[in-house]
Amino acid sequence: MVVVALAAASVGGGVVLGAISQRRSSTVTSEAGGVYRRAPTAVGILSVVVVALAAGAAVGIHVALAQSGRDAALEAFGSGSRVVEVEAIVTGKVEPRAGGQRAFDASIRLIGSDGGALSGWADAAVRVPGEQVSSGLDVGARIRVSGTSRPAYPGDRAVVQILAHETEIVEPPTGILRIAADLRQSLVRAAGGLPGGGGELVPGLAVGDTSAVSSQTDADMKASSLSHLTAVSGANCALVVGIAFVAAAGLGAGRRVRVIAGLGALVGFVILVTPEPSVVRAAMMAGIAMLAVLLGRAGAGVALLSAAVVLLLLFDPWLAGSLGFALSVAATAALLTLARPLASGLTRVMPAPLALALSVPLAAQLACGPLLVLIDPSVPLWGVPANLLAAPAAPAATVLGLAACIAAPLPVLQSGLAALAWLPAAWIAGIADVASGLPFARVPWASGLLGALLLALMGTLAALALGLPEQRPRSTRVRRGSALLLAAVVTIWTCTTVVTTIAQRWGIPRDWSILMCDVGQGDAVLVRSEGATALIDTGHDPALMSACLDRVGVTRLDLLVLTHFDKDHVGGTEAVVGRADTVLHGPTDGSADERLLADLAQAGAQVVSAQDGMTGTLGGAHWSVLWPRATALFAAGNDSSVTVSIEGGGVPRSLFLGDLSAEPQRMLRASTRGVVEVVKVSHHGSADQDPGLYDQIAPRIGLIGAGADNTYGHPTATTLAMLQGSAVGRTDQDGIVAVVGEGETLALWREHAAPVGGGG
Repeated sequence: MVVVALAAASVGGGVVLGAISQRRSSTVTSEAGGVYRRAPTAVGILSVVVVALAAGAAVGIHVALAQSGRDAALEAFGSGSRVVEVEAIVTGKVEPRAGGQRAFDASIRLIGSDGGALSGWADAAVRVPGEQVSSGLDVGARIRVSGTSRPAYPGDRAVVQILAHETEIVEPPTGILRIAADLRQSLVRAAGGLPGGGGELVPGLAVGDTSAVSSQTDADMKASSLSHLTAVSGANCALVVGIAFVAAAGLGAGRRVRVIAGLGALVGFVILVTPEPSVVRAAMMAGIAMLAVLLGRAGAGVALLSAAVVLLLLFDPWLAGSLGFALSVAATAALLTLARPLASGLTRVMPAPLALALSVPLAAQLACGPLLVLIDPSVPLWGVPANLLAAPAAPAATVLGLAACIAAPLPVLQSGLAALAWLPAAWIAGIADVASGLPFARVPWASGLLGALLLALMGTLAALALGLPEQRPRSTRVRRGSALLLAAVVTIWTCTTVVTTIAQRWGIPRDWSILMCDVGQGDAVLVRSEGATALIDTGHDPALMSACLDRVGVTRLDLLVLTHFDKDHVGGTEAVVGRADTVLHGPTDGSADERLLADLAQAGAQVVSAQDGMTGTLGGAHWSVLWPRATALFAAGNDSSVTVSIEGGGVPRSLFLGDLSAEPQRMLRASTRGVVEVVKVSHHGSADQDPGLYDQIAPRIGLIGAGADNTYGHPTATTLAMLQGSAVGRTDQDGIVAVVGEGETLALWREHAAPVGGGG
């Protein structure tokens, strides 16, 4: 962490003084009044080094001074997981997370059984179940939490993580924080009655509140590279400061009053939207710019950005580990340094206004792409056009939404302004919906550091090819060489991708009837009969689920079975929202499960709670629900997993056991008669199985979904021994596995091994 902070601060400090010294040392006026350039002096270079080292040292001292308190807090909470009771003050925005949870940053201290404090205050990351969230849980609230603690990741600002079991609000936010929370919540309520994705986006576009955004809209915004619009950033700060500045000028105020008005509006806006990393960066930069105006020295944008970065890292070194902060700085730097050259280059092939408009999202995408592939190894192919079309609507939605937020004391006015904000917000939602549905909306890319470096290389080549001027011979040669190299790389990459995709499609048998996707530690099984397709569970990761569906060419699901709501079985459901006709699900346990089903229903699916005895058809195949029993013998979860039997229409008789443990498996024997040709082994091959059931069904093929790096020991040796005599396909070793043929021709295909006949 210290190294990262030192590097970031050093770079920022070097840029700040480098810009100053370069300006002083590289421009000289001749006696004739002309201007020529010379290389920076040794003094200028030394100054850059000195300031960079000083900034790095300051950050290191900050971290060193804070470390003793962090060590003390970590010692109080322990080095492992433990049940604790803490007092907490919410310091960060309460944001939605997967599974319906809410997450926020807080300052906490450990509380003993007598109510006394056992530790000092420490930074923590807290997660609470969605059903425990009330209007009082907001920035500034004092709460008491009973839950499980565990050490945070090294380098995080948080010392510990708290997973809450019970949450009690001791005191809601007070003063200006209460006012800000009420304003945000009133805007969410006012926009809640507005239709479609536009109503969901209004609070996000105005104040960064994404609590109302459905999983479908969120997926569309991410796939179209528009999700940054709902994260408050520099553009929002610039609008607020600009409006306040212009309003003060319109009233005849002097420069000092105009600056004070702008700064006041900025401070109020930051409090309203909560100080997220991108907001803090933008606010700091705007504050420095306003100070420059007050002093009558309008500074260059790069110098302001560099000063903001250095000051923020000196004040809060842990921002160096924030991806949001890094993306914000990268995007701003690109707009300041790259947008103008790109616009000049694009004017060679298009009208100047279009070139200028296109250069802004292009510059941002070139700069941010390498960072984004570190968390999602794909490239949004339609991101630049989508941003270009959304650009005119975003400021209108932001300003109108912000006005609606401030108008909370006047409900009629607030409703009217929210309705006006809905129009541009609906336009943005429509663009996201269309762009995410276009072919190649997200193109797969290499993951990790290699992927980031490759994308950075391509971005650099694109910037050189488009941004270098034509007037200078050397620039022309570099520009043409970059264009040729970029074309060669794109051609090779495209051909490789196409050939790989075709080879992957050809590698999988075309006549498969059952296919288990390789989604790591989780289940996702496709069943196909006469053109109709069912998916049983979705794994834990939407990207892995989507990749498997794309690879086998499945775009629509006639039936989606969610056996139960553990993340390793429903975490990838985002990939199939809007693609399923019927959803068959197990018992729910809380608002998060209900919200997931509501998203599926809103996207057009018919949602049905599964019960023993239900039947249906899939193409020419017939399916039956064997579990759970209507008497609700077990609580929601593993032992109430939806268990289905499917056979006919080209599908061998198959049994899909979800995560049932041994006890419900024993009870299932009575309703499972005869031999089963294929079984989806329960709970990833854990040891908690009923050998009697497997002896009774005598499967010829067993399918096990397990992660190659799982720490549970799945599949266990006892389960594999129980399947002796069956052909076993396990995703941790075999990758994708598929069942082909019927009867005597039944066979198991493995992605990483040669086909093996059933029973072999």
